[in-house]
Amino acid sequence: MTVNDDSFTNWMHREEIAESMIPIIGKLHREQDVTVLLHSRSLVNKSVVSILKTHRFARQIAGEELSITETFPFLQALTTLDLGPSQIDLGLLAEAHRADDRGLSVAEFTAEAVAGATGDNKIERREGRDVVLYGFGRIGRLVARLLIEKAGSGNGLRLRAIVVRRGGDQDIVKRASLLRRDSIHGQFQGTITVDEATSTISANGNEIKVIYANDPSEVDYTAYGIDNAILIDNTGKWRDREGLSAHLRPGIDKVVLTAPGKGDVPNIVHGVNHGDIKPDERILSCASCTTNAIVPPLKAMNDEYGVLRGHVETVHSFTNDQNLLDNYHKADRRGRSAPLNMVITETGAASAVAKALPELKAPITGSSIRVPVPDVSIAILSLRLGRETTRDEVLEYLRDVSLHSSLKRQIDFTTAPDAVSMDFVGSRHASIVDAGATKVDGDNAILYLWYDNEFGYSCQVIRVVQHVSGVEYPTFPAPAV
Repeated sequence: MTVNDDSFTNWMHREEIAESMIPIIGKLHREQDVTVLLHSRSLVNKSVVSILKTHRFARQIAGEELSITETFPFLQALTTLDLGPSQIDLGLLAEAHRADDRGLSVAEFTAEAVAGATGDNKIERREGRDVVLYGFGRIGRLVARLLIEKAGSGNGLRLRAIVVRRGGDQDIVKRASLLRRDSIHGQFQGTITVDEATSTISANGNEIKVIYANDPSEVDYTAYGIDNAILIDNTGKWRDREGLSAHLRPGIDKVVLTAPGKGDVPNIVHGVNHGDIKPDERILSCASCTTNAIVPPLKAMNDEYGVLRGHVETVHSFTNDQNLLDNYHKADRRGRSAPLNMVITETGAASAVAKALPELKAPITGSSIRVPVPDVSIAILSLRLGRETTRDEVLEYLRDVSLHSSLKRQIDFTTAPDAVSMDFVGSRHASIVDAGATKVDGDNAILYLWYDNEFGYSCQVIRVVQHVSGVEYPTFPAPAV
């Protein structure tokens, strides 16, 4: 047998294991509300190749590929346990078991590591929480995809309704078509049907009512059987407490804004300050995509090195706020053709840092250039640190943060030598550290942070909604703080 034959045989063996993992992962998710992860990446509803690629990804961070033959026994061990709702990371289990010197079997170690999710310790399965989307544009449709994807057993978040202004004949058909097909993010994973008579979209069995209204005051959500719901405002039309309070109609309990909030509206970046949300807070903001991209790395750098001052320059994909061709726009420069020009504009992300990360006292300035790409942006974060360091030290630290810390769902890390923006379409992280572009000179550091300003941000929004709804389940083994 040749070396190539050996390699192919090995590949087929790993494919066979991945195939056997899929029904186990699905059953745990549907029946026990257990989400199986691999280094913070969900394996639920993933293909054979996707599972294998996720294992291979670990090589970029940990220095070596994680073998599926190593993680599969831990998954099998989970099936023998009385698990409650939780997230369980096979990558962390395998890594922790390797480092353990007590000689425990995989089954013994797994039972100990996830004890907080078993037996008397397990969380009871909660009632599903209704969610309403107000607006159905770029972020609204991606949030809808994520809500449908995460419906799982039906005991989590349930997308019940979408509120929009009627756009004309076949409005619901066209909106469903935009949910089904996306020029950037591809086809919807599943089936979508439309019932025009009842104004309902059915997506993977989720019945979603389309409500037509010109203003929040026109809707009584209880008339549609919706109660205690979280409303996600994707329009950005109202940004202060007074305006957003108009959404607090019958059936709505909380309002989450997918844009920077003004005044006393809390700006939340999941992973950084979501734990500060007061239980009785009914209105909050998820800040901007750029704020979500820069605040987690800023926190990480400030925690380790101290940050004395900083500047962020964002090279941002164009958005619907700009014009396709030159035309009037109330803002300077944004009236010029978006697909033809680089457009200098302002960003509020730097000033928003103080709201999400008040312990950072350093002045942070910012500016932005819109460029002719439809998605994925990069933030260039230039920092003056509190002590001198080296490039290798900073990269090793950020690599570890992306793998082991409480920010691992926010910060990703890539060493790919020829990475470009399109490589990060669909990233679920708030930002990705580009190791190859990082520069450090004494107490000066420049970080290049890629971010999918549509999908990565939508994932952050979902995390905030999960947190305030009470369906954000604990992760095992527990990540380092």
